[in-house]
Amino acid sequence: VVMGLLLWAMGALWYDLPMGAGARKVVATLFIIGALALWFYRNGSRRLVVVGLLAGVMAWWFSQKPRDDRQWLADVDRTASVDVQGDVVTLRNVRNFEYRTETDYTPHWETRTVDLKDLEGIDMAITYWGSPYMSHPITCFRFKGGRPVCFSIETRKEVGESYSAIGGFYRQYELIYLVADERDVVRLRTNYRKGEEVYLYRLAITPEQARGRFMDYVRAVNELTTKPRWYNAATANCTTSIRTQHDAKKRSPWDWRILLNGKGDEMLYERGALVTAGLPFAELKRRSLVNDAARAADTDPDFSTRIRANGPSFLGGDR
Repeated sequence: VVMGLLLWAMGALWYDLPMGAGARKVVATLFIIGALALWFYRNGSRRLVVVGLLAGVMAWWFSQKPRDDRQWLADVDRTASVDVQGDVVTLRNVRNFEYRTETDYTPHWETRTVDLKDLEGIDMAITYWGSPYMSHPITCFRFKGGRPVCFSIETRKEVGESYSAIGGFYRQYELIYLVADERDVVRLRTNYRKGEEVYLYRLAITPEQARGRFMDYVRAVNELTTKPRWYNAATANCTTSIRTQHDAKKRSPWDWRILLNGKGDEMLYERGALVTAGLPFAELKRRSLVNDAARAADTDPDFSTRIRANGPSFLGGDR
């Protein structure tokens, strides 16, 4: 346990100390060397020094507060907010960019109003970029006669900042609930990012259940406007946040595939949470890939309809 905590503390100093990268690495290296030397000296008082050092690092680390006033990248520069008046919901700062490449785009943030009486259900877009064990889910709420409203839980990166898989376990990034047009978040991944695959599934869920899920997202979005949160690759990521935003009594049972979320669609299939058209999982997944359809639809205003045209989940029926 102590060795694990020492390694964690080294990482906290390595990534999160408020100083230059070189200085952080020196401090972290000296810390782990000194702490290990004291610990293995097998002297009770010296081991107490190590415990004190660990306590100091932990106290400092947990005292760091997330912020909303950094110099953000343009694609996460604004945070959404939601106003609910009965069944009428107004969403502000909905991202709907026009992309030329992944990094060259014309920003467009819009206000969108939806009626919860028109909410039909939920589709789930799941993106892969390498490992079959890691993915990124995007929750898409379908409204009768309107475009889907999508929620993507992401790291809110600053200018000049890139994602670090290890750094994601520390306090490197704030969390953002990105509210976006479906053509923005899906087309970005299928048409402009290299090597990404997007699979689109329909959830076997009633409009009433979908409304409850939508309001979970609304509450989470509005909480972030007044209380920023840290992203954490294990406890507050794109998938675990979906689970923890639900009332604790309503959460689905824990499963290892919530963390290794590339297998999350398989988990949903096994739980009967997907519309399957009676297909085995492997065939359902193969036919749910929308990259080709998204590239063909491109700028078409009917983008969302076209990417669903031949998907087995969308051809009718509840299963």
